[in-house]
Amino acid sequence: MGKRLKSQRRGSGTGRYRSAKNRYKVKLSFRTYDDVEKTGVIRGQVVDFLDDPGRNALLMKVKYDNHEEGHLIAPEGICVGDYVELGVQAKVAFGNVLPLYRIPEGTAIYNIEKVPGDGGKFVRAPGAAGIVVAREGKTVAIKLPSRRTINVSSESRAQVGVINGGGLKERPLMKAGKAHHKHKAKSSRLWPKTRGVAQSSYTHPHGGKQHHAGKPTTVARGTPPGGKVGHLAAKRTGRKAKG
Repeated sequence: MGKRLKSQRRGSGTGRYRSAKNRYKVKLSFRTYDDVEKTGVIRGQVVDFLDDPGRNALLMKVKYDNHEEGHLIAPEGICVGDYVELGVQAKVAFGNVLPLYRIPEGTAIYNIEKVPGDGGKFVRAPGAAGIVVAREGKTVAIKLPSRRTINVSSESRAQVGVINGGGLKERPLMKAGKAHHKHKAKSSRLWPKTRGVAQSSYTHPHGGKQHHAGKPTTVARGTPPGGKVGHLAAKRTGRKAKG
């Protein structure tokens, strides 16, 4: 049998393929959803910005009126000294955190909770924003940057605005050295990534020659780990017939 596939080695969770959590400065999350936010509003002042190696968008350090401190993803246009509000009575202004049932349709939002109280899961990349599409009962439809629409609880919280750092990937790197250091900085990312068809047949099931050498890339759900790469349990592959 050939070498173990990279996907298998990565899935076993060795240090080579694990993200170095000790490098991240902040565990990003909303403050606990307490009675103050559920019934009123709490205000905080932006005192500093933080560049966390764990994410490409800048974070803002917020000092709340009750002397608590926390970090939130900074929106475009916010400055040190500005104020943000959290709670059901907060204004619909960029950087503020509100439950979805308080946010009007058509508003740009980010850092959206999947389940109420989880601290934010969706739309956290630089320059990204989701759109509140519709409300129906206890759910709210949100259009993600990928154009996919999801339904989440109306009690889930989100920040208003667009995340800072838009256009980050459009900046030219100019030389290979910068590209190398950019990709190596993310320890959870595998780079460079060699295509299976470009490897030897000993190293990868798709290897040996280009164009898969006549081998199908569709494999069954119960395929042994040594060959479970490609289109897993695919119903169909290739282009759809016209007409």
